[in-house]
Parts: sequence; structure tokens; C-alpha cells
Amino acid sequence: MKKASPKKNNDELRPEYDLSQLKGGVRGKYYREAKAGTNLVLIDPELASVFPDTESVNRALHLLADTAKSAARSKTSRSAASKNRLKSSA
Repeated sequence: MKKASPKKNNDELRPEYDLSQLKGGVRGKYYREAKAGTNLVLIDPELASVFPDTESVNRALHLLADTAKSAARSKTSRSAASKNRLKSSA
């Protein structure tokens, strides 16, 4: 048995589109500006249920960034303190 053929794509424009007004367009005219102001990130579907909106994602990322900064600072200060201890014991 043959599969039903998909409907043909109707490429005709609707009558309300006036092609004379569409002349002279430039492709990608605002691409760079739009790209600069957009930071779209796709998250996994299982995370989408945990972070249902922009606010919750931003809150979690800010917390993660703050934690990472704090951990890096404490690691740097611990490293400096142990270097000072090594100098004083030598």
C-alpha cells in the first residue's frame, strides 16, 4: 500500500502582499545588532521543568557565579597563607 502523498506546497503569495513595496530589501540588515543584544541558550528538557522561567534561571546562575567567585577567592587566600607559612618555617 502506498503512503499518502503530502499536500503540495502552495507558494503563491496572498493578494494582500504588494511586491512593489517589498523591493530593495537588504538581507541581514539588522543581523549584527540583533545578535549583539541576544544571548539565547537552550537548556535540556529535564532542566526546563526545574527552571520554568527566565527569572529562575538567572537566579540560579547568579548564585552559581557568586559561589564560584567565592570559592576561587578562598582558594587563592588559602594558597597565599600556606606559602606564607612555608616561608616562615624555612
